[in-house]
Amino acid sequence: MKLTLRITPILLAFGAMSLAAGVQADTLKIGIPQPMTGPNTQYGDQIQAGALTAIDAMNEAGGIQGMQIEPLLIDDGCEPKQAVPAANRVVNAGAQFAVAHACSGTTVPAVNVYEQEGIVAITPGATSPLVTDTIKPHYFFRTIGRDDQQGPFAGQYIIDQLKPQKVAILHDKQTYGSGVATQVQKTLEKGGVNIAMFEGINVGDSDYSAVISKLKALGPDLVYFGGYHPELGLLLRQAREQGLDVQFMGPEGVANKDLVALAGPAIDKLLTTLPADFTKREGNEAVLEQFKKYNRSPDGAFTMTAYAAMQILADAINAVGADPAKVADYMHEHSFDTVIGKVDYDAKGDLKQFEFAVFQWDADGNMTQIQP
Repeated sequence: MKLTLRITPILLAFGAMSLAAGVQADTLKIGIPQPMTGPNTQYGDQIQAGALTAIDAMNEAGGIQGMQIEPLLIDDGCEPKQAVPAANRVVNAGAQFAVAHACSGTTVPAVNVYEQEGIVAITPGATSPLVTDTIKPHYFFRTIGRDDQQGPFAGQYIIDQLKPQKVAILHDKQTYGSGVATQVQKTLEKGGVNIAMFEGINVGDSDYSAVISKLKALGPDLVYFGGYHPELGLLLRQAREQGLDVQFMGPEGVANKDLVALAGPAIDKLLTTLPADFTKREGNEAVLEQFKKYNRSPDGAFTMTAYAAMQILADAINAVGADPAKVADYMHEHSFDTVIGKVDYDAKGDLKQFEFAVFQWDADGNMTQIQP
């Protein structure tokens, strides 16, 4: 008896779905939207170095659940207006996981895309509380502390170690800069420190003579700046040129190699808060060998936090599979051993604890961790 197989549209659709599923099972796409152009590309370079080194090592070891990892490098320019388009490119590329944006101003609008699309994303660099306070995310996480952890840490260091009589606080009026500056202000006020000035400056200005004249008239012992390196570099250089010799301090957003060229010798003794130097952490020796093997530097504020983001994604996917909803649930419910230490998440995807440290620059642009 001759058997005839009738190919129906339903069978064709099922076959296409099975084929697609088979193809998808061979690779696991990871979106990596970062600044690849503009003045903040160093932060994107650090995150790429960390994420790609982890991905290369994982792929060489067999991937995640047998799937080879395919990184998708996407430029967000560290600009809020590019945030949603960059996040949508992650979605349109078919990635369900991401090592997400470095800059807070970009991350805040992008979070909504990841939440709506059910994409598990981890930022290794965005520190603003607004990232997770604006909505209560389920799919979005960090591997870096918030500004209301960093700011109080910096403020307490100022109180305990610098003991200033009068402090001036400047910021760049943006989400990240004004946010961390406000946290420092609150901590200093609680400690009884005299805040003689709290003022915003304009991003992109080339002449800060007016604010420097105000600082000279006030005579602060310390100037804290919340923002990024282009503005601080000019402030440092112009302050030195105009005879203002005062201790400056800033957050991790100013710790860019280009700051040296902008500030020149005025960078000497600048203090910054940064993630602790995790390359010195006991147990990371094998990871450092991976960076060497793949010809990448492990240095930088966000390199090891990006590596940790990939470790967490890999651990969660290996535990429950590549369903983003299950991965997010698992991440909320479990702890992870990573290159930055033990990671525990609260209900909003923020770290319950994170290790910041204080670094001091010398005139040649080298940084040394001085506390803790």
